[in-house]
Amino acid sequence: MNAPDDPKIQNAWKEACAAFGRAHAPYSRFQVGAALKLKGREGLIAGCNVENASYGATVCAERVAFQSAQAQVGTFDPEYLVLVTDTSPPVSPCALCLQVMSEFCDPDFPIYISNLKGVHEVVRFGDLLSRPFEKSQLKTKS
Repeated sequence: MNAPDDPKIQNAWKEACAAFGRAHAPYSRFQVGAALKLKGREGLIAGCNVENASYGATVCAERVAFQSAQAQVGTFDPEYLVLVTDTSPPVSPCALCLQVMSEFCDPDFPIYISNLKGVHEVVRFGDLLSRPFEKSQLKTKS
């Protein structure tokens, strides 16, 4: 894992902060920004939360980033995610986001937990969601 002060992580943090500023959060006022780095590809894929008056239609920043990666690239291999909130301490992804991320991430996938002041810690995906429901558990009818 890259150290939080690595220039690549700092650049991703800046992109996540910019995405934070684009969040559409008129109901919760809880803005979130994300920057997803894909292995073998230049640049970052940004995500921000997009709320909806029908609360169930709200999409979190992490899911926006991963879904955008799928839409833009097709099959991809995520390298790391930087997540930004304006809370102290910063928060980790919600359980729904972790479940969506389980489709793409291995247990060692690094998630950099940050706020607007900087990156505070790096956690492994597997430490946040140790037993995801996985596609291997789906049973198909013969």
